[in-house]
Amino acid sequence: MPEGSNYVGKKLAEIGLSEKDLNVLTLYRGNKVIPNPKSERVLEKEDKLLCFGKLESMRGMVPVKAQRKRSPKIQDLPDTEVTRDSNG
Repeated sequence: MPEGSNYVGKKLAEIGLSEKDLNVLTLYRGNKVIPNPKSERVLEKEDKLLCFGKLESMRGMVPVKAQRKRSPKIQDLPDTEVTRDSNG
């Protein structure tokens, strides 16, 4: 939750994740890890959520500004043959 997010200060139940087919598995708050957070938990800035659900729904929750920063650089793998060594 970046500072200024519409979700900061709201309860998990209020942000409509279930309507987007998303389930919050874990809430990361500073050094705390909160597994299966209750729907009454209020979100704070810098919180991070680990969710399970539709990728399209999750992408829609990430601000456009942050999406640009997170865009991965995709590179082609080299054309090399995969071989197994004698140990495995």
